[in-house]
Amino acid sequence: MLKKNHIVTINSRKYNGELHRSWKVELIKKEKSLFELVGKFEKEISHKHLSVIRRDTISYEFYWLERWYNVFRFHEPDGSLRNFYCNINMPPKFANGTLDYVDLDVDIVVWKDFSRQILDTDEFEANSQKYAYPDELREKVRDSLSELISMIDKRIFPFDYKF
Repeated sequence: MLKKNHIVTINSRKYNGELHRSWKVELIKKEKSLFELVGKFEKEISHKHLSVIRRDTISYEFYWLERWYNVFRFHEPDGSLRNFYCNINMPPKFANGTLDYVDLDVDIVVWKDFSRQILDTDEFEANSQKYAYPDELREKVRDSLSELISMIDKRIFPFDYKF
């Protein structure tokens, strides 16, 4: 049984199963298939689309076991909202304190004014060839992207954050 404050390891993988990134976060809440987690950046990160993410930036993370995406809500170290970052991915699996998912390259960044930008479609196309993504997977990516855009535009959870 998972309890609040339980430490969860997140593994982001490529389609071939290769580990891409791994980090630890703390469980805030587990409700049905939704995991709500929080973590902090341990060091400053340079990101090609987000510029510099400062050390101690807070990351609220939302994962659904049946959905093809996850959502991160980044807050500056002082607590102010920085942006949302959404990953299109295969539905995650949770076992033995580890949440594991396959990242499918396409991302959406959502700024404080709720303007948004779709990222890495070129990487998705390249990896579609490299890993021979099946047509059904490509369709799920398109559908998930549309679902996320609708959630953002309608301010549906977790995009209903109040400043």
